[in-house]
Amino acid sequence: MEYIPILVLIISFVGLLSIGTPVAWSIAISSLLTMLVSIPALPAFTTISQRMATGLDSFALLAIPFFILSGELMNNGGIAHRLIAFAKTLVGALPGGLALINVISAMLMGAIAGSAMASASAMGSILGPEMEKEGYDKEFGAAVNITSATTGLVIPPSNILIVYSLASGGASIAALFLAGYIPGILTGLFLMVVASFWAKKKGYNVGKRSSFKEVFRTFVDAVPALFLLVLVIGGIVAGIFTATEASAIAVLYSLILGFIYKEITLEKLPKIFLDSSATTAIVMLLIGASMSMSWVLSYEHIPQEISTGLLGISDNKIMILLIINLILLLVGIFMDITPAVLIFTPIFLPVVTKLGIDPVHFGVIMILNLCIGLCTPPVGSVLFVGVGIAKTSIEKVVRPLLPLFVAMIAALFLITYIPQLTLWLPGLFDL
Repeated sequence: MEYIPILVLIISFVGLLSIGTPVAWSIAISSLLTMLVSIPALPAFTTISQRMATGLDSFALLAIPFFILSGELMNNGGIAHRLIAFAKTLVGALPGGLALINVISAMLMGAIAGSAMASASAMGSILGPEMEKEGYDKEFGAAVNITSATTGLVIPPSNILIVYSLASGGASIAALFLAGYIPGILTGLFLMVVASFWAKKKGYNVGKRSSFKEVFRTFVDAVPALFLLVLVIGGIVAGIFTATEASAIAVLYSLILGFIYKEITLEKLPKIFLDSSATTAIVMLLIGASMSMSWVLSYEHIPQEISTGLLGISDNKIMILLIINLILLLVGIFMDITPAVLIFTPIFLPVVTKLGIDPVHFGVIMILNLCIGLCTPPVGSVLFVGVGIAKTSIEKVVRPLLPLFVAMIAALFLITYIPQLTLWLPGLFDL
């Protein structure tokens, strides 16, 4: 009998997904069906709806709609063009220069906008045609754009780091933000190395070396956008404001910057607000549904059983982290990053904390791992955006994607087994 709830949960969730039910509704309905196994219908319906509502009752979650809005403002405010121009002067003369520009620009854009989708859309639409013009394969350009866009989910400010903080029961957002820098940059560097080797092998064109004057000019042009990182992260780390307050400041700064650059007008604002509202609604529905499933898992004592099972296999930290990474890589293929973080954090966090692993370190491992899933079918949202922007197909992009996947997995395992890469910066600021 004790295995019936988990079987109902898994079978109903997979079944709903397989017939095309949206992820949020699949999560909520499968959670409800699982509760119906244990309690009568009225309390089950009441409990699920109540848990969806109370799951969103968090001050920290206010930061998400603000960061989404600031990302939309940045995406429409001419930021991408300036970041690309700056990146071009830095690495344009290296083998695969345009691919390297894509990676650096995506890291900067992702860090500023906090959205992999926004980064993939902006970089793909601007750099994609330019790469084709210079003789790069369309599929290679799309593969680089897709994988590099996910680095912005690790480099702060990042909405998914805030979601993990909520799911973990209070891991410091400031510590998570600082912890994401080195892993995000390291992943970007690994992608750049692979992209450079691939470009050299294919014999793609190499750009001209930029003068110091050009580097300085493009840097000065990009400084107002880059200052947002200093403003937001510096303010949080210094204790001047919370992550939620920082997100509101980011919106105000992005709006002012868009008007200064003359890329945002009063006529454009309604569409920007509407787009950010639609994205926020999707994210919040996913969070509410996922919180209800997390509660159902806890009610049925599933995390404790999984914890006991994993520790029964081995109490070796290296082996347990390997197993969890493999499970998360599989989960990322079939589930979007937000529900995956909310559902699996309560399951795996008790296991790793028993082994003495820092929750901040584990949070970065989990998010970096699930970022790989965003680039894989059948639910890889960034994959579909990147392929759509490039006007190609998933089948054609797979081949150049594979070595970039290897680069991301190599970075993941380095971050997993060298915790200092994640914890050094938070430790520096006593967070």
